[in-house]
Amino acid sequence: MKSSCHKPLIPNLNRISGQIKGVARMVDEGQYCIDILDQLRAAKSAITTVENKILEKHIQECVTVSLQSQENIDTKIQELMRVLKRK
Repeated sequence: MKSSCHKPLIPNLNRISGQIKGVARMVDEGQYCIDILDQLRAAKSAITTVENKILEKHIQECVTVSLQSQENIDTKIQELMRVLKRK
């Protein structure tokens, strides 16, 4: 399903991309391990934030529509279970 509701997250994703490039630069420059790990933790936290926002939007919109229309309920539940098991 194509959705444009996630477009506001593009700046967040661009920031994360910049963080990852910064980590690669730090590794290339041989910077201190703890500093690299701190930056990785920040990038990981930012990714988790984006992931949670997308999951929340999916539940609010896609799953709610399925429940109201009684269509694809089992499919939506299976999708959610698959995603939650990966977390």
